[in-house]
Amino acid sequence: MEAKKIIPKTVIVTGASKGIGAEIVKQLSQDNYQIVLNYNKSETLAKEVQKQLIQNGKKVEIFKADVSKREEVKKLIEYTLKKFKTIDVLINNAGISQVKLFTEITDEEWNTMIQNNLNSVFYCTQEALPVMINEKRGCIINISSIWGITGGSCEVAYSTAKAGINGLTKALAKELGSSNIRVNAIAPGFIQTQMNEHLTENEKKEIQEEIPLNKLGTTLDVAKCVKWLIEDDYTTGQIISINGGWYI
Repeated sequence: MEAKKIIPKTVIVTGASKGIGAEIVKQLSQDNYQIVLNYNKSETLAKEVQKQLIQNGKKVEIFKADVSKREEVKKLIEYTLKKFKTIDVLINNAGISQVKLFTEITDEEWNTMIQNNLNSVFYCTQEALPVMINEKRGCIINISSIWGITGGSCEVAYSTAKAGINGLTKALAKELGSSNIRVNAIAPGFIQTQMNEHLTENEKKEIQEEIPLNKLGTTLDVAKCVKWLIEDDYTTGQIISINGGWYI
């Protein structure tokens, strides 16, 4: 009897040229997922990740799209379906940050934050859902933040967008449960990425001392949670905070 051919799952990871997104791509590639690595400005970094993984025999495609714009999201989805015929997993990771007093935030800065961090999740999810609903299966993972739960001083716009992601995650999980589509979010605490490079070593040390596990998080910590959420089949509507006990 001929063995049944196992078709790898197709995964889209937005904002995946560096940081958490790049680590997610690297970890998922080890399990032979078919991956579309989305980037916007960091083409060189995206190509470096792709080259490294292809050399190791992994299947990774890259696609440039500004996911804060629906028309570009549509092209990302169309490209993925043309390449791999389906979408099994969507990981909404793309986002920007800003540290600024609330009273100094301009209308343009506020709108840019919401567009990049919240509307992008709306666009990508809405455009990817038809194929998932049609196939009665799917997994959506939104990368949120601890500040979406607790709020961050001088990061009001960022915190607001991430809190919106948490609300979207919970509500959509209820709506899509009957279609066998799981929706979860990961809300990292302090993760050592380029987004936190503006902090001094002393500031990082102070944060570390506030964390019960007395260590800063890594991109691998988040990527391992992503892998588990993809493989699990009974977790939905959850905001999982990877923070070393910084917020309990």
